[in-house]
Parts: sequence; C-alpha cells; structure tokens
Amino acid sequence: MGGLLQELRGGRLMARVFRSTSWILLGYGGSQGLRLASNLILTRLLFPEAFGLMALISLVTVGLMLFSDVGIAPSIAQSKRGDDPDFLNTAWSIQVVRGVCLWVIATGLAYPFSVFYDAPELAVYLPVAALALLVSGFNPTRIETAHRHLLMGRLTVLDLTSQLIGLVVMVALAWWWQSVWALVLGGVVSPLAKLVLTWVFLPGPSNRFRWEYEAVRELVTFGKWIFLSTAFWFFASQGDRAVLGKFLSLESLGVYNIAFFLASFALQLGMAVSGRVMIPVYRDAKHEAAKIAKLRAGLSAVTLGLLLVMAFAGPVLVGFLYDARYTLAGAIVTLLAVAQIPQAIGMSYDQSALAAGDSRRFFVVTAARAVFQITCLIVGVSLFGLVGAIVGMGVAHLLTHPFVIWLARKHDAWDMRHDVICALCAGALAVMALWVNRDAIAALAALT
Repeated sequence: MGGLLQELRGGRLMARVFRSTSWILLGYGGSQGLRLASNLILTRLLFPEAFGLMALISLVTVGLMLFSDVGIAPSIAQSKRGDDPDFLNTAWSIQVVRGVCLWVIATGLAYPFSVFYDAPELAVYLPVAALALLVSGFNPTRIETAHRHLLMGRLTVLDLTSQLIGLVVMVALAWWWQSVWALVLGGVVSPLAKLVLTWVFLPGPSNRFRWEYEAVRELVTFGKWIFLSTAFWFFASQGDRAVLGKFLSLESLGVYNIAFFLASFALQLGMAVSGRVMIPVYRDAKHEAAKIAKLRAGLSAVTLGLLLVMAFAGPVLVGFLYDARYTLAGAIVTLLAVAQIPQAIGMSYDQSALAAGDSRRFFVVTAARAVFQITCLIVGVSLFGLVGAIVGMGVAHLLTHPFVIWLARKHDAWDMRHDVICALCAGALAVMALWVNRDAIAALAALT
C-alpha cells in the first residue's frame, strides 16, 4: 500500500498517469451511472421509437463532428506549442467557426435526412438538437490543457456536474411532456452547462479570437490526416446505426440503441483512458517499455474483463433492468460485447502514432477499419439480419487488427505477447458466453 501511495504522489509522469487514470475511471463510471439511471427512468416514461429517433439524430450530429474534426485536441496534446496562448487562441477560434458551421449544415440537412429515413419528425428535432454543436464550439481550451498535463480532477467534477444537470432536465421534461422533445432539449442543456461551468470554474487564461498564421499552419498540417481519420471514424463508430436505420424499424433501432449503450461502455471506457493517457506516456516515456507494457496490460485486462462480464450477463441484466419491450436487447448485448473484443486488444497502439505526430498512419488504420466495418455490416445484415450485422462488426475488427499491428511496429509499440495472451484468454471465454446465451441468441435470430 505504501508503494502505491508513493506512486500516486508527486509530479512524475507515472504518478500523473495513475492519478489521471483514477479520475478518468471515476468520471466515466459516474457518467455511465448517471446515463444508466436516466435510461432506466426514460425507458419507462417514453417509448422505444423515441430512442430510435435519437439514434438517428445522434447519427447526424456525431457524424458532422467527426467529418469536420481537424484534430484540435490531439494537436494541443502533442504540440511543443501546446501551452502557447497564441496557439491556443488560434485553435479556439477555429473551433468556434467550426461549431457555427456545423449547426448551419445540420439545419440544412434536417429535411432531406427526414425523407431518407422516412421519419418526418427529424426535420423539426434536428435543428434544435444541433444547437449542442454550436454551444460546444465555445468550450475553452483550458479543457485540453488539463488533458495535456494529466490534470483531470476538477475537469472530471465539472463534466459530471454538467451531465447531471442535463439528465435532470431530460427526465423532468420526459415526465412532463412524455415526448422526444425531452431527449432533444436535454441533449442541448448538458453541453450548455459544461460551457458555463468550465468558463467559470476551470483555472487558466480565457480564450479570445486570434488567427496566427504559424499556429494555423501547424494545426492544419497535423490536423489534415486527423480530419480524414475522423471522417472515416464516423463509418467505423456510427456505421451500424447508419446501416441499420435503413433495415430496422424505429422500435427495433431503439432496442438496439439500448443494447449498444450497455455493451459498449467497457470499450468506451478503455478508449477514454487510452486516448487521454497514452499520448503523454508515449510522448514522454517512450524509452520505458516495461512501464508502458504494464500500463497496456492493466488497461486491456480491465476492458476485456468488463466486456466478458457483459457477454455472459447480457440477457439476465436486460431482463432485470428493463421491461418486456426490450427483451431482445439481452442477446444483442452478448453479441456486441464479443464482437468488440478484437478492437479492445489493440486499442492502445494507435496513440503511439499520434504521440509521434504521425497522423497519416493513424488515418490509414482508421480508413481500413471504416471500409471493413461498412462492408461487413451491409453483407451481414443483408444475408442474416441483425445477428449477421453484429457478427460482421466482429469480423471487421479482426480484419483491421493487422493494420493496427503495422502502425504499432512502425513506432516500436507492438507487444505480441500481450496480443496472443489476450486473444487466447478472451476468445475462450467469449465462446463460453455465446454457448451459455445460445437460446437468447437463437430467439433474436428467429425474430430479426
């Protein structure tokens, strides 16, 4: 215990890593806890179609964010000028302009998108929901400065507070209106609360409009590959809803969305820790391979362990938490958790490229993942329905892993022993989870 406390004290890199990881775990755990609590309440106040509509709204808003991401956050994290006020203010100015443009584009897409998915309500909901993009554009770069220096404590508290405010508003409106408007407006209140709280309570200089040529050039040079990467990441992360939205009813899409929330929290947690912690580690401790290997192993063990818990417990957990309208979500949780295992094994490697400023190879991996994901999804759902689509997602992750290894080897980050041990252990347990829940999976396949 004394050794652990010693590791957590002081300003050394690994001490900051441990503290930041603890805060990220606390923040993500608290965030997911709040989402689960509100989810349980909202599924009783609203109807499955409401969550299907919100899945389509998120498809547009998240898609626009990804298609326009120029890598402000990783640029600040890895740049030598990451603490320079001129650099930060220029980055903030770009971010503000982007937020305004995103809202205008989302408003313009509202009607054609509603026609494409045969959901007329989207023409009204989408312009309001997209106000979240406009608001987020004004977030101060103090947020990224805190991430750069692994100072996560106060930021975590502010994030959780803003999310709590948004969820309270969402639940209150759902109880009052029993309408999708509760989800739409709650989704705007949360980023608005975060904007106010971080401007007021997060320490650091305030941002102002600035357009320094050298800063713009550095941001664009690094960010051009990030821009392409995040555009392809849209297909990798949102492709399931984009494809399934055309094949499933809004009710079935809503059930899938509930299952995805439960099944994905483990991988999202692992990626959150990896994305915020591994860039500084690869950047500042690249010659300490043993420490990096231990950090990677711990991150993988926790993520894969949680995924396997969801794979075994999916049907039981859904039956305990939700009413009969969501029964099929249990088998979906099991299948999604198993499908994400290959991605979890390689999730820490791509950060080594970003830490080295190699956004081009990062783009290649993301593009490969997107191509495999969309192709396997379409083939799977066309031939075997929803079960085929989820299996296709797992196949896509397997096909992407050689590209992840290629990137990791270029930056001396690949750990073959780690990959083999994780694949054998997690793979064996995943097969057991599929066998244990075979009846629920067969029922899903028969109905979809």
